[in-house]
Amino acid sequence: MAKALVVIDMQKFMFREEAPAFQSDRLIERVQSLLKQARETGTPIIYIQHNAGEGTPLEYGTTNWEIDDRIGPMDKDIVIHKTTPDSFYQTALQGTLDQMGVNHLMITGIQTEACVDTTTRSAFGKGYEVTVVTDAHSTFDTEDLRAEQIIAHHNKVLRWFAHTKETKDISFEVIR
Repeated sequence: MAKALVVIDMQKFMFREEAPAFQSDRLIERVQSLLKQARETGTPIIYIQHNAGEGTPLEYGTTNWEIDDRIGPMDKDIVIHKTTPDSFYQTALQGTLDQMGVNHLMITGIQTEACVDTTTRSAFGKGYEVTVVTDAHSTFDTEDLRAEQIIAHHNKVLRWFAHTKETKDISFEVIR
């Protein structure tokens, strides 16, 4: 079973000092750990990068739009751009996965209730095996809920569509 690590929307805007994602330092550390393990085992790494419209925080080509330097892609990593919460919708993701023979996605990133949730459900609907790394995705507080509540809720709901595991329980097989 070929796996890929999918890192969703870990862009500089999500980690800005005045309003970072919930537990952003821990999130970065956990994603760094997963990236290290994926690279050591030859597991493909796919970064999903959200492109928003002109004048928005994630406007294509701006500094805020760039993938955070602490986890940024290496030359052999794949970067796929999207314009909706679904990383598959009108993107090259499915074709890329099919070409690589990947059938199991390990999902991390931001924003729990939007892009992580939607991509997980979409992948499940397309027949992929999915693992959501429960302590390696994050979001922001809303007027109604704290980020911690949103994350806990989605970790419970996404069990219907994916395996749910913490970073410490994730393993990638060595690809020869």
